[in-house]
Amino acid sequence: MNFSSLSTPAHALAPYGWDEEWADAFAPFAAQGLVPGRVVRVDRGLCDMATPDGVIRADTEYVVPRDPMKVVCTGDWAAVDPDGAQPRYVRTLLPRRTAFVRSTSSKRSEGQILAANVDHAVVAVSLAVELDLARIERFLALAWESGAQPVVVLTKADLVPDAATRSYLVQDVETTAPGVPVLTVSAQDGEGLDVLAAVVSGGTSVLLGQSGAGKSTLANALLGEDVMDVQATRDVDGKGRHTTTTRNLLLLPGGGVLIDTPGLRGVGLWDAGTGVGQVFSEIQDLAEHCRFHDCAHESEPGCAVLDAVETGELPQRRLDSYRKLLRENQYIVAKTDARLRAEIRKDWKRKGAIGKAAMEAKRGRLR
Repeated sequence: MNFSSLSTPAHALAPYGWDEEWADAFAPFAAQGLVPGRVVRVDRGLCDMATPDGVIRADTEYVVPRDPMKVVCTGDWAAVDPDGAQPRYVRTLLPRRTAFVRSTSSKRSEGQILAANVDHAVVAVSLAVELDLARIERFLALAWESGAQPVVVLTKADLVPDAATRSYLVQDVETTAPGVPVLTVSAQDGEGLDVLAAVVSGGTSVLLGQSGAGKSTLANALLGEDVMDVQATRDVDGKGRHTTTTRNLLLLPGGGVLIDTPGLRGVGLWDAGTGVGQVFSEIQDLAEHCRFHDCAHESEPGCAVLDAVETGELPQRRLDSYRKLLRENQYIVAKTDARLRAEIRKDWKRKGAIGKAAMEAKRGRLR
Protein backbone atom coordinates (compact mmCIF):
# COMPACT_ATOMS: atom_id res chain seq x y z
CA MET A 1 0.00 0.00 0.00
CA ASN A 2 1.21 3.51 -0.82
CA PHE A 3 1.12 5.33 2.50
CA SER A 4 1.92 8.67 0.86
CA SER A 5 -1.76 8.83 -0.09
CA LEU A 6 -2.93 8.72 3.51
CA SER A 7 -3.16 12.51 3.77
CA THR A 8 -5.36 12.95 0.70
CA PRO A 9 -9.12 13.57 1.13
CA ALA A 10 -9.84 10.63 -1.15
CA HIS A 11 -8.32 8.19 1.33
CA ALA A 12 -10.65 5.38 2.37
CA LEU A 13 -10.58 6.53 6.00
CA ALA A 14 -11.54 10.15 5.24
CA PRO A 15 -15.24 9.50 6.06
CA TYR A 16 -14.13 8.32 9.51
CA GLY A 17 -12.27 11.57 10.21
CA TRP A 18 -8.80 10.81 8.86
CA ASP A 19 -6.86 14.00 8.08
CA GLU A 20 -3.31 15.28 7.62
CA GLU A 21 -2.73 15.55 11.37
CA TRP A 22 -3.56 11.87 11.85
CA ALA A 23 -1.40 11.01 8.83
CA ASP A 24 1.55 12.86 10.39
CA ALA A 25 1.04 11.10 13.74
CA PHE A 26 0.86 7.74 11.98
CA ALA A 27 3.94 8.24 9.76
CA PRO A 28 6.41 6.36 12.06
CA PHE A 29 4.12 3.32 12.11
CA ALA A 30 3.59 3.45 8.35
CA ALA A 31 7.35 3.06 8.02
CA GLN A 32 7.04 -0.18 10.02
CA GLY A 33 4.49 -1.55 7.56
CA LEU A 34 1.51 -1.14 9.89
CA VAL A 35 -1.95 -0.03 8.75
CA PRO A 36 -4.05 2.81 10.24
CA GLY A 37 -7.53 2.16 11.53
CA ARG A 38 -10.27 3.62 13.70
CA VAL A 39 -11.94 1.58 16.42
CA VAL A 40 -15.68 1.30 15.75
CA ARG A 41 -16.51 -1.21 18.51
CA VAL A 42 -14.74 -2.97 21.40
CA ASP A 43 -15.87 -6.31 22.76
CA ARG A 44 -14.06 -8.73 25.12
CA GLY A 45 -10.48 -8.15 24.09
CA LEU A 46 -11.30 -7.77 20.40
CA CYS A 47 -12.33 -4.75 18.38
CA ASP A 48 -13.83 -3.92 15.02
CA MET A 49 -11.71 -1.41 13.14
CA ALA A 50 -12.29 0.61 9.98
CA THR A 51 -9.13 0.31 7.86
CA PRO A 52 -8.22 0.98 4.22
CA ASP A 53 -9.01 -2.74 3.70
CA GLY A 54 -12.52 -2.34 5.13
CA VAL A 55 -13.81 -3.16 8.63
CA ILE A 56 -11.68 -5.88 10.23
CA ARG A 57 -11.59 -7.76 13.53
CA ALA A 58 -8.41 -7.16 15.54
CA ASP A 59 -6.97 -8.45 18.81
CA THR A 60 -6.09 -5.88 21.53
CA GLU A 61 -3.74 -8.15 23.51
CA TYR A 62 -0.74 -5.85 23.02
CA VAL A 63 -2.54 -2.70 24.14
CA VAL A 64 -3.95 -3.76 27.52
CA PRO A 65 -2.39 -1.29 30.01
CA ARG A 66 -2.78 -1.20 33.77
CA ASP A 67 -4.09 2.35 33.49
CA PRO A 68 -7.84 2.09 32.65
CA MET A 69 -7.62 5.49 30.98
CA LYS A 70 -5.38 4.05 28.29
CA VAL A 71 -7.48 1.05 27.25
CA VAL A 72 -8.70 0.77 23.66
CA CYS A 73 -11.91 2.73 23.24
CA THR A 74 -14.43 3.40 20.49
CA GLY A 75 -13.18 6.37 18.50
CA ASP A 76 -9.47 5.62 18.97
CA TRP A 77 -7.09 5.74 16.02
CA ALA A 78 -4.55 2.93 16.03
CA ALA A 79 -1.81 1.10 14.15
CA VAL A 80 -2.75 -2.48 13.26
CA ASP A 81 -1.07 -5.40 11.50
CA PRO A 82 -1.33 -5.36 7.69
CA ASP A 83 -3.63 -7.60 5.69
CA GLY A 84 -2.47 -11.21 5.72
CA ALA A 85 -1.45 -11.38 9.36
CA GLN A 86 -3.49 -13.91 11.35
CA PRO A 87 -4.66 -12.82 13.80
CA ARG A 88 -4.29 -9.11 13.24
CA TYR A 89 -3.19 -7.25 16.36
CA VAL A 90 -3.61 -3.63 17.39
CA ARG A 91 0.00 -2.59 18.01
CA THR A 92 -0.41 0.91 19.44
CA LEU A 93 -2.89 3.77 19.83
CA LEU A 94 -2.30 7.23 18.41
CA PRO A 95 -2.41 10.07 20.97
CA ARG A 96 -5.99 11.16 21.60
CA ARG A 97 -7.14 14.66 20.80
CA THR A 98 -10.11 14.51 23.18
CA ALA A 99 -11.63 11.94 25.53
CA PHE A 100 -15.00 11.79 27.31
CA VAL A 101 -14.35 10.37 30.79
CA ARG A 102 -16.49 9.71 33.86
CA SER A 103 -15.62 8.13 37.21
CA THR A 104 -16.48 4.47 37.65
CA SER A 105 -19.14 3.34 40.11
CA SER A 106 -16.54 1.22 41.90
CA LYS A 107 -14.62 2.27 45.01
CA ARG A 108 -11.28 2.10 43.20
CA SER A 109 -11.16 5.77 42.17
CA GLU A 110 -10.80 5.00 38.48
CA GLY A 111 -11.86 6.88 35.41
CA GLN A 112 -13.77 5.23 32.59
CA ILE A 113 -13.28 6.53 29.07
CA LEU A 114 -16.50 6.39 27.06
CA ALA A 115 -15.41 7.81 23.71
CA ALA A 116 -12.20 9.10 22.13
CA ASN A 117 -11.39 11.82 19.60
CA VAL A 118 -14.82 13.45 19.81
CA ASP A 119 -15.70 16.89 18.41
CA HIS A 120 -19.30 17.19 19.68
CA ALA A 121 -20.82 15.73 22.86
CA VAL A 122 -24.56 15.49 22.20
CA VAL A 123 -26.51 15.22 25.47
CA ALA A 124 -29.98 13.78 24.84
CA VAL A 125 -32.65 14.85 27.35
CA SER A 126 -36.24 13.61 27.12
CA LEU A 127 -39.10 16.10 27.31
CA ALA A 128 -41.41 13.20 28.21
CA VAL A 129 -40.39 13.53 31.88
CA GLU A 130 -39.59 16.36 34.26
CA LEU A 131 -36.28 18.03 33.47
CA ASP A 132 -33.40 17.10 35.76
CA LEU A 133 -31.29 20.24 35.44
CA ALA A 134 -28.65 19.03 37.88
CA ARG A 135 -28.02 15.93 35.76
CA ILE A 136 -27.71 18.08 32.65
CA GLU A 137 -25.08 20.16 34.45
CA ARG A 138 -23.13 16.97 35.24
CA PHE A 139 -23.14 15.84 31.62
CA LEU A 140 -22.06 19.29 30.47
CA ALA A 141 -19.19 19.48 32.98
CA LEU A 142 -17.79 16.21 31.64
CA ALA A 143 -18.41 17.30 28.04
CA TRP A 144 -16.54 20.58 28.46
CA GLU A 145 -13.72 18.80 30.28
CA SER A 146 -13.38 16.30 27.41
CA GLY A 147 -12.42 19.04 24.97
CA ALA A 148 -15.53 18.51 22.85
CA GLN A 149 -18.26 21.09 22.13
CA PRO A 150 -21.41 20.18 24.10
CA VAL A 151 -24.83 20.24 22.46
CA VAL A 152 -28.08 19.61 24.39
CA VAL A 153 -30.83 17.92 22.38
CA LEU A 154 -34.31 17.94 23.91
CA THR A 155 -35.88 14.80 22.45
CA LYS A 156 -39.53 13.74 22.09
CA ALA A 157 -40.56 17.35 21.46
CA ASP A 158 -43.82 16.10 19.91
CA LEU A 159 -44.97 15.18 23.43
CA VAL A 160 -44.95 18.90 24.35
CA PRO A 161 -47.16 20.39 21.62
CA ASP A 162 -47.87 23.62 23.52
CA ALA A 163 -45.43 26.22 22.20
CA ALA A 164 -45.41 28.32 25.39
CA THR A 165 -44.65 25.32 27.62
CA ARG A 166 -41.89 24.16 25.32
CA SER A 167 -40.41 27.65 25.25
CA TYR A 168 -40.22 27.72 29.06
CA LEU A 169 -38.48 24.32 29.10
CA VAL A 170 -35.93 25.42 26.52
CA GLN A 171 -35.30 28.61 28.49
CA ASP A 172 -34.65 26.58 31.67
CA VAL A 173 -32.09 24.44 29.88
CA GLU A 174 -30.42 27.43 28.20
CA THR A 175 -30.00 29.03 31.63
CA THR A 176 -28.47 25.78 32.84
CA ALA A 177 -26.18 25.50 29.80
CA PRO A 178 -24.54 28.86 29.07
CA GLY A 179 -22.65 28.85 25.79
CA VAL A 180 -24.20 25.54 24.69
CA PRO A 181 -26.59 25.11 21.72
CA VAL A 182 -29.97 23.76 22.86
CA LEU A 183 -32.02 22.03 20.14
CA THR A 184 -35.53 20.57 20.27
CA VAL A 185 -36.00 17.45 18.18
CA SER A 186 -38.71 14.93 17.47
CA ALA A 187 -37.63 11.73 15.76
CA GLN A 188 -41.34 10.91 15.49
CA ASP A 189 -42.23 13.72 13.08
CA GLY A 190 -38.73 14.81 12.02
CA GLU A 191 -38.83 18.22 13.69
CA GLY A 192 -35.36 19.68 14.22
CA LEU A 193 -33.51 16.72 12.71
CA ASP A 194 -32.13 18.80 9.84
CA VAL A 195 -30.53 21.26 12.28
CA LEU A 196 -29.02 18.47 14.38
CA ALA A 197 -27.79 16.63 11.27
CA ALA A 198 -26.00 19.81 10.17
CA VAL A 199 -24.32 20.12 13.58
CA VAL A 200 -23.03 16.53 13.65
CA SER A 201 -22.07 16.41 9.96
CA GLY A 202 -18.64 17.81 10.74
CA GLY A 203 -16.35 15.53 12.72
CA THR A 204 -17.16 12.96 15.37
CA SER A 205 -20.12 13.20 17.76
CA VAL A 206 -20.86 11.07 20.81
CA LEU A 207 -24.50 10.59 21.83
CA LEU A 208 -25.02 10.57 25.61
CA GLY A 209 -27.93 10.41 28.02
CA GLN A 210 -29.99 8.28 30.37
CA SER A 211 -31.86 5.17 29.30
CA GLY A 212 -35.20 6.29 27.92
CA ALA A 213 -33.87 9.59 26.57
CA GLY A 214 -34.49 8.38 23.02
CA LYS A 215 -30.83 8.06 21.97
CA SER A 216 -31.28 4.95 19.82
CA THR A 217 -34.35 6.41 18.11
CA LEU A 218 -32.42 9.61 17.49
CA ALA A 219 -29.44 7.66 16.12
CA ASN A 220 -31.72 5.77 13.73
CA ALA A 221 -33.28 9.02 12.54
CA LEU A 222 -29.85 10.53 11.84
CA LEU A 223 -28.67 7.36 10.11
CA GLY A 224 -31.82 7.10 8.02
CA GLU A 225 -32.27 3.42 8.89
CA ASP A 226 -33.05 1.21 11.88
CA VAL A 227 -29.53 0.28 12.93
CA MET A 228 -30.04 0.54 16.70
CA ASP A 229 -32.64 -1.49 18.60
CA VAL A 230 -35.39 0.56 20.22
CA GLN A 231 -37.61 -0.38 23.17
CA ALA A 232 -40.54 1.45 24.74
CA THR A 233 -39.97 3.47 27.90
CA ARG A 234 -42.09 3.17 31.02
CA ASP A 235 -44.90 5.70 31.26
CA VAL A 236 -44.35 6.09 35.02
CA ASP A 237 -40.84 7.53 35.01
CA GLY A 238 -39.76 7.62 31.38
CA LYS A 239 -36.98 5.10 31.94
CA GLY A 240 -36.10 2.42 29.45
CA ARG A 241 -33.90 -0.63 29.15
CA HIS A 242 -30.33 -0.47 27.90
CA THR A 243 -31.13 -1.07 24.23
CA THR A 244 -27.54 -0.09 23.37
CA THR A 245 -25.06 -2.35 25.19
CA THR A 246 -21.81 -1.36 23.48
CA ARG A 247 -20.39 1.88 22.13
CA ASN A 248 -20.63 1.85 18.35
CA LEU A 249 -19.12 4.24 15.83
CA LEU A 250 -21.43 4.74 12.86
CA LEU A 251 -21.02 6.62 9.58
CA LEU A 252 -23.65 9.32 9.01
CA PRO A 253 -25.10 9.69 5.49
CA GLY A 254 -24.67 13.47 5.59
CA GLY A 255 -21.04 13.25 6.67
CA GLY A 256 -19.40 12.81 10.04
CA VAL A 257 -19.55 9.86 12.42
CA LEU A 258 -21.70 9.16 15.46
CA ILE A 259 -20.74 7.17 18.56
CA ASP A 260 -23.86 5.80 20.25
CA THR A 261 -23.47 4.84 23.91
CA PRO A 262 -25.47 2.81 26.45
CA GLY A 263 -27.77 4.74 28.78
CA LEU A 264 -25.83 6.21 31.70
CA ARG A 265 -27.42 5.88 35.13
CA GLY A 266 -24.37 7.23 36.94
CA VAL A 267 -22.60 10.36 35.75
CA GLY A 268 -19.75 10.73 38.21
CA LEU A 269 -17.26 13.56 37.68
CA TRP A 270 -13.64 12.73 36.94
CA ASP A 271 -11.12 15.56 37.38
CA ALA A 272 -13.58 17.96 35.76
CA GLY A 273 -12.77 21.21 37.56
CA THR A 274 -12.39 23.18 34.34
CA GLY A 275 -15.63 21.73 32.99
CA VAL A 276 -17.55 22.66 36.14
CA GLY A 277 -16.23 26.20 35.81
CA GLN A 278 -17.49 26.45 32.22
CA VAL A 279 -20.95 25.10 33.12
CA PHE A 280 -21.25 27.76 35.81
CA SER A 281 -19.50 30.53 33.91
CA GLU A 282 -21.84 33.18 35.30
CA ILE A 283 -20.72 32.30 38.85
CA GLN A 284 -17.08 32.46 37.77
CA ASP A 285 -17.71 35.91 36.30
CA LEU A 286 -19.44 37.11 39.47
CA ALA A 287 -16.62 35.75 41.63
CA GLU A 288 -14.18 38.17 39.99
CA HIS A 289 -15.99 40.98 41.83
CA CYS A 290 -15.83 39.40 45.29
CA ARG A 291 -13.90 41.33 47.93
CA PHE A 292 -11.58 38.38 48.62
CA HIS A 293 -9.83 36.54 45.79
CA ASP A 294 -10.24 33.18 47.61
CA CYS A 295 -13.91 33.77 48.49
CA ALA A 296 -15.80 30.50 49.05
CA HIS A 297 -19.18 32.20 48.48
CA GLU A 298 -20.55 30.94 51.78
CA SER A 299 -20.73 33.81 54.28
CA GLU A 300 -17.87 36.14 53.39
CA PRO A 301 -18.52 39.90 53.42
CA GLY A 302 -18.46 41.54 50.02
CA CYS A 303 -19.28 38.32 48.18
CA ALA A 304 -20.64 39.23 44.74
CA VAL A 305 -22.02 35.72 44.24
CA LEU A 306 -24.14 35.82 47.42
CA ASP A 307 -25.26 39.34 46.53
CA ALA A 308 -26.46 38.04 43.15
CA VAL A 309 -28.47 35.31 44.89
CA GLU A 310 -29.97 37.90 47.23
CA THR A 311 -31.09 40.12 44.36
CA GLY A 312 -32.43 37.19 42.30
CA GLU A 313 -29.82 37.59 39.56
CA LEU A 314 -28.46 34.12 40.35
CA PRO A 315 -30.84 31.26 41.25
CA GLN A 316 -30.04 29.58 44.58
CA ARG A 317 -30.35 26.22 42.82
CA ARG A 318 -27.45 27.09 40.53
CA LEU A 319 -25.19 28.02 43.44
CA ASP A 320 -26.14 24.86 45.36
CA SER A 321 -25.42 22.71 42.31
CA TYR A 322 -22.10 24.49 41.72
CA ARG A 323 -21.00 23.85 45.29
CA LYS A 324 -22.05 20.21 45.12
CA LEU A 325 -20.16 19.48 41.89
CA LEU A 326 -17.06 21.29 43.12
CA ARG A 327 -17.06 19.24 46.34
CA GLU A 328 -17.58 16.00 44.44
CA ASN A 329 -14.84 16.77 41.97
CA GLN A 330 -12.44 17.79 44.72
CA TYR A 331 -13.17 14.53 46.56
CA ILE A 332 -12.51 12.44 43.42
CA VAL A 333 -9.25 14.25 42.64
CA ALA A 334 -8.10 14.07 46.27
CA LYS A 335 -8.49 10.28 46.30
CA THR A 336 -5.70 10.06 43.74
CA ASP A 337 -3.64 13.10 44.82
CA ALA A 338 -1.93 12.92 48.22
CA ARG A 339 -0.83 16.57 48.15
CA LEU A 340 -4.38 17.77 47.51
CA ARG A 341 -5.67 15.57 50.36
CA ALA A 342 -3.21 17.29 52.70
CA GLU A 343 -4.31 20.72 51.48
CA ILE A 344 -7.98 19.85 52.05
CA ARG A 345 -7.26 18.66 55.60
CA LYS A 346 -5.32 21.86 56.24
CA ASP A 347 -8.24 23.92 54.93
CA TRP A 348 -10.70 22.00 57.14
CA LYS A 349 -8.52 22.72 60.20
CA ARG A 350 -8.30 26.41 59.28
CA LYS A 351 -12.07 26.71 58.91
CA GLY A 352 -12.57 24.77 62.14
CA ALA A 353 -10.26 27.15 64.00
CA ILE A 354 -12.10 30.18 62.59
CA GLY A 355 -15.44 28.69 63.63
CA LYS A 356 -14.14 27.90 67.11
CA ALA A 357 -12.79 31.43 67.56
CA ALA A 358 -16.11 32.89 66.42
CA MET A 359 -18.02 30.75 68.94
CA GLU A 360 -15.68 31.74 71.76
CA ALA A 361 -16.04 35.42 70.87
CA LYS A 362 -19.80 35.03 70.86
CA ARG A 363 -19.77 33.39 74.29
CA GLY A 364 -17.58 36.23 75.58
CA ARG A 365 -20.08 38.79 74.40
CA LEU A 366 -22.95 36.91 76.02
CA ARG A 367 -21.18 36.91 79.36
